[in-house]
Amino acid sequence: MSEVNQLLVTIKRQLKLQGKTYRDVAATLRLSEASVKRLLTSDTLGVDRLVQVSNMLGFTLAELAQEAAVTESRLRTLTPAQEKELVSDTKLMVVAVCALNHWTLADMVGVYQLTEAEALQKLLHLDRLHLIALMPGNRIRLNVARDFDWLPDGPIRQYFRTEGLDDFLGSRFERQDETLTFTHAMLTESALARMQAELRQLRARFAELHEESLASPLPKRRGSGLLLALREWEPAAFAALRR
Repeated sequence: MSEVNQLLVTIKRQLKLQGKTYRDVAATLRLSEASVKRLLTSDTLGVDRLVQVSNMLGFTLAELAQEAAVTESRLRTLTPAQEKELVSDTKLMVVAVCALNHWTLADMVGVYQLTEAEALQKLLHLDRLHLIALMPGNRIRLNVARDFDWLPDGPIRQYFRTEGLDDFLGSRFERQDETLTFTHAMLTESALARMQAELRQLRARFAELHEESLASPLPKRRGSGLLLALREWEPAAFAALRR
């Protein structure tokens, strides 16, 4: 991908994250929406206009170029030691989860029992872990790839198994926006492989909907948990009766 194309991809992603549209870009550049669409799908956007669009998005052109450059080298996982640091400090965990969900510093302080100084201290800690980059004006830039995940048997997953799973399943799942289903089937290996692929697609769709929802203000968004599990299994009482 050329450097200009990287910048254009980054601009489009920032527009979505910030809930802005081609109409906003058109107003900034004093062009028609159709002209903006053509510019953002070609490599003819000049430096002056790149500067204008960058500023509209809250970046300098240098910051936008840096944002584009780090996209390919973003973290896909943390190390076990880094995850252990997170779970050792509840406030650090809260700030990390908020940052990964694109909350601002003001959002965190407004919702949780954190002073601005505490939240900043935790954000600087996350910066040192390279999970985020703390930008001028206390803006937060994530340094994680779209497929970022916690380590399969690392400290974060262990934490949620011991601290969060019982709490998550403690609901009766009776509300209209809640679902808990369980089903059982006898599947071949190929059927299991197809089912695993469909679960990966569902997880990817969940992530897409999360990104689409970022355009809405925080009070309109609700933290939602989706639990996916699939394995070869029979109840222990059944297994005890096997010959």
